[in-house]
Amino acid sequence: MKWTDTAWHEALPIYNRITNMPFITDLANGTLKQEQFKYYLQQDAHYLEYFARALAIIAGKVPDVNTMLDFVRFAEGAIIVERALHDSYFAEYNVTERAPLSPTCHHYVHYLQSTAYAADVAVAMAAVLPCFWIYKKVGDYILEHQAKNENPYQGWIDTYAGEEFGLIVQKAIALCDAAAAEASPLQLKKMTAAFVTASRLEYAFWDSAYKLEKW
Repeated sequence: MKWTDTAWHEALPIYNRITNMPFITDLANGTLKQEQFKYYLQQDAHYLEYFARALAIIAGKVPDVNTMLDFVRFAEGAIIVERALHDSYFAEYNVTERAPLSPTCHHYVHYLQSTAYAADVAVAMAAVLPCFWIYKKVGDYILEHQAKNENPYQGWIDTYAGEEFGLIVQKAIALCDAAAAEASPLQLKKMTAAFVTASRLEYAFWDSAYKLEKW
């Protein structure tokens, strides 16, 4: 069994909670309040910047040059490709100022950065994987279950359910499995723990947007 099979099994209850949480069900129905989506986008803009930095740190730590290039490309995608989606929504919603970091976003990005800096590189790779994998799974789930009408959030849905993003996710999964194949039992345990923790933070991130969380 691949490490990612084990990790996904451990995080499956969290993923099931995500697909049933109000933010995701309302997003799928197109009934999510614009204020909640704007809050989410503003926090996600912060998150992607830190996420890209964590990916760049991983790129600098991996011993294999090809893997380094893959993580450099992941970092570039986080900044350029996904920010383009944000910019289109920010223009639509007339968002001109950056919101301060929310408590949950602050916690998540600093978890990623501290793990990328201080942990074994395989553990850091496991910590960033949920942002790829869960988003793809959620995008596919929404596309399958969404209300068949004009959804104001269709651009977001199509991005994460799209084939291009799916190829990126497959690459990230494969890289983690390759790292796991060289890991010790203790490292594997830490990788799974990091994957589960980041999965919990994915849930908390969407939940904080739905609640318009404040300090």
